[in-house]
Amino acid sequence: MAQSPTVASRPSVVSSTLAANRLGIMHVVFFVITAAAPLTVIAGIVSTGWQVTEIKGLPLAFLLVAVVLALFCVGYVAVARRIRNAGAFYTYIAKGLGKPLGVGGSFIALFAYGLMQWSTYGAIGFTLSTLVHDKTGATVPWYVFGLAAWALVAIMGLLRVDLNSRVLAVALVAEVVVVVIFDIIDVAHPFGGSVSFTTLSPASLSGAGLGIALAIAVTGFIGFEAAAVFSEESKESDRTVPAATFLSLALMAVLYAGSAWAMAVTIGADNLHKAATQFSSTLPAAVVATKVGGNIVIDIGQILFATSLIAAALSYHGTCSRYTFALGRERVLPAFLGRTGIRSNAPKYASIAQSAVGFLLVIAFAISHADPLVNFFFTFGTAGAFGVLLLITGTSFSVIGFLARNPEGETLWQRLIAPVIACCGLLLIIYLILSNFGALLGDPASPLRFVFPAIYTLLGVGGVIWALFLRSTRPGVYAAIGLGAAASSATPFTSPGPAPLRGRTPGGRS
Repeated sequence: MAQSPTVASRPSVVSSTLAANRLGIMHVVFFVITAAAPLTVIAGIVSTGWQVTEIKGLPLAFLLVAVVLALFCVGYVAVARRIRNAGAFYTYIAKGLGKPLGVGGSFIALFAYGLMQWSTYGAIGFTLSTLVHDKTGATVPWYVFGLAAWALVAIMGLLRVDLNSRVLAVALVAEVVVVVIFDIIDVAHPFGGSVSFTTLSPASLSGAGLGIALAIAVTGFIGFEAAAVFSEESKESDRTVPAATFLSLALMAVLYAGSAWAMAVTIGADNLHKAATQFSSTLPAAVVATKVGGNIVIDIGQILFATSLIAAALSYHGTCSRYTFALGRERVLPAFLGRTGIRSNAPKYASIAQSAVGFLLVIAFAISHADPLVNFFFTFGTAGAFGVLLLITGTSFSVIGFLARNPEGETLWQRLIAPVIACCGLLLIIYLILSNFGALLGDPASPLRFVFPAIYTLLGVGGVIWALFLRSTRPGVYAAIGLGAAASSATPFTSPGPAPLRGRTPGGRS
């Protein structure tokens, strides 16, 4: 019996459509800022920066990097207003620099955001295992807590996007409240009795570690760019995505620079390296504990550090699964990855795929007895942040190409001047990172300083080759690259290529 048009069309709608109009500006901001994990940045990145360099001016470094990224956002949001696609960077590069480079960028995106997500399980496990041992004497393997966090993220990834946003909102508010309280206590107890602005002066950035300091600072902002990934699920995305992007970037800059400056006020600019070396990731809580609260403050700091990472894992999971979904919907990857849950409209199979890889990595690190904090979290997280920076830079160039062909409604500042300045700044930061990649990974002689850049090169080249293969063998799929939701009608599930190549007539069978 023939199905009615309504019934027959239902599977493709269910399979290729994300939930529309569920996210407002603040919902998207919660996804974006929790991915950056403010407490993790302040406890991990700031303390690491002072530990591995003699540079005092990390607060100023955060502000300078924020300016470069703000310039990037000028052109980025101009494109975001016109393109509504969960593939974000992948789609922008495809439309600005060509489909082969877009697919190359998508392969880099999957690996980079995946590393950012999966690496958090190592730090979560290590932090909670250490806390339990310190308080009870019990030895619980890190991977027990890591797998518990993985299970939570895996389940949440299958639920409605607005439910995820509410969970992230609670975690983010608690995190920011604690950070602000720590900052107030720090400034209220200045070293030497007077508040100093030394770490905000240009002289504070002088020294041999400048490149590392800027490279470290830029990793703290990774995640600010993810607002566009949720454009298909946003209300009035042409307004929501730009507003959420700029608001997230501004909040991050204030939190990072302000908190780093506040810690420097209470520690003393000349004591930063010594204090960071002594306390490492517990530095913010340890400093406050010497002023008020004692060890309980350190315990609270560790717990919130872990919950911050769980929230970041959930946010990165959402970003990465939507990239995977976008590629599946357009048949660049297997089509089943482009299907959503019937009730949740979440990217069901893309989410499951992300969770499967995360599970295997946790098990692999557990079996290998590798250090979950250094080898899993820090190494993978740093490499992932570098990959995202490559994407941001590629997107900055694509913005110039796209707006040159579609200049309507945009000023010369938006189309060209700001994107060009951003490209120059981003290329400089990439150069500084590559020049100091070993030091960023904790060992200047580490072979991984060559391995990860080589992997990204191979992924990019592999994506270009795959796109060219699709162009010659599956032109229907190639034509649909970058179409987003419209790709489901351009490349139906039942036929990966155009009908004429298979001897079909319109509406007929082979």
